[in-house]
Amino acid sequence: MELPSNVARSRLAVLAAHLSAATLESPLMPSSLEANCVSARTMVPPPEILKGTLTIVDERTGKRYQVQISEEGTIKATDLKKITTGPNDKGLKLYDPGYLNTAPVRSSISYIDGDEGILRYRGYPIEELAESSTYVEVAYLLMYGNLPSQSQLADWEFAISQHSAVPQGLLDIIQAMPHDAHPMGVLVSAMSALSVFHPDANPALRGQDLYKSKQVRDKQIARIIGKAPTIAAAAYLRLAGRPPVLPSSNLSYSENFLYMLDSLGNRSYKPNPRLARVIDILFILHAEHEMNCSTSAARHLASSGVDVFTALSGAVGALYGPLHGGANEAVLKMLSEIGTVDNIPGFIEGVKNRKRKMSGFGHRVYKNYDPRAKVIRKLAEEVFSIVGRDPLIEVAVALEKAALSDEYFVKRKLYPNVDFYSGLIYRAMGFPPEFFTVLFAIPRMAGYLAHWRESLDDPDTKIIRPQQVYTGEWLRHYIPPKERLVPAKADRLGQVSVSNASKRRLSGSGI
Repeated sequence: MELPSNVARSRLAVLAAHLSAATLESPLMPSSLEANCVSARTMVPPPEILKGTLTIVDERTGKRYQVQISEEGTIKATDLKKITTGPNDKGLKLYDPGYLNTAPVRSSISYIDGDEGILRYRGYPIEELAESSTYVEVAYLLMYGNLPSQSQLADWEFAISQHSAVPQGLLDIIQAMPHDAHPMGVLVSAMSALSVFHPDANPALRGQDLYKSKQVRDKQIARIIGKAPTIAAAAYLRLAGRPPVLPSSNLSYSENFLYMLDSLGNRSYKPNPRLARVIDILFILHAEHEMNCSTSAARHLASSGVDVFTALSGAVGALYGPLHGGANEAVLKMLSEIGTVDNIPGFIEGVKNRKRKMSGFGHRVYKNYDPRAKVIRKLAEEVFSIVGRDPLIEVAVALEKAALSDEYFVKRKLYPNVDFYSGLIYRAMGFPPEFFTVLFAIPRMAGYLAHWRESLDDPDTKIIRPQQVYTGEWLRHYIPPKERLVPAKADRLGQVSVSNASKRRLSGSGI
């Protein structure tokens, strides 16, 4: 299979830029980025101690209840079960669709203050890490709580490198998938298949106490972080109709990823160090974001004691959804539809009249400028200086300026989020839109694994089993099919389409 011509031209442009800079040094932070990524200076004091009691008066019964409030300002939902009207009342429940105000875990991995636009990994501002750190170093920080020493970092990098190879059988599975299989579908399937290729990590086979061993845990962590870019590269190359490329042990994490994508098997090939650094920063920005949909899915699955590969496969499946990981592709479609800066006023009015949808603005958590978006906007210029300027960037900048000066958006605190500029960067680097979410999933493995590891040590971890509010029929008795009367408004099976090929087959005799 050949790449579509537009994608092929885009990738060739990136390859040409790589080759032209192959002799450049690869410093930790090129000077052009060093000036752009300014560390966070927001001084926000830590939360006050909120410990106390809450008195609840149930006006149905006149009874008073006291509920303990923790230092962090939380109450135990189970304390509300004692609020009841009588023997047939099972107690008060919290109805919280989407878990908008439910904290199922206590975590020390990342902190978000959406009102102030703050994101910190283990206390470190995301801006400082993006400016000075590397993804591998940040992954260690998320996993083990502190930035590694020089020797710890060397051991960590070696462990990841040693586990970067993927079993040949898994590569065969990827190659056997349809040539146009979505890369995220491939990634979900491959992550799940790893549990079959590494049965030594399966508690269902080896016993429920398997993950009490730190050695076993750490091996799975190194395996997944090491193999994630290799699997992703194999999925990308399958889309391009090319065979997978073995990882290199002589390159950094992000360089190795680009090497597998672009080397065509040439072992002497070295990616452009500036583009590799951009990938590294993007990986840092996407590494962790507390209890989002996919991370919650990882912890939910892990609570059953399932193996880590299956838990993370479920998380990647959640990330696959367009409301989660696919938002940057929606931004690109929106900017393409706008087309030119002249069309922005009409688009803005359409959004305000609810006739158009604005992607890349607003966030479930952030009610201020997403701190990751600030870094990514500046990264875009770095990428454009290498591969050429994307004409849609002018539309994006003008749209941001127009929105942030319009009372409608300011009043609703709709600021650009991480997806607003990331899609432009990925497109400029020649990645097809269907691969964007994979570039999100690779670094988020660190966050998933950090939460998996934390949940194993949390004494409050229980198998997740939320309550429900039952609204169905109270009691009915079985009636034989011939005696049943179907209500006029009853739901029923819709018309399932039958292909013409099936109709041809069914028209024959002997079936």
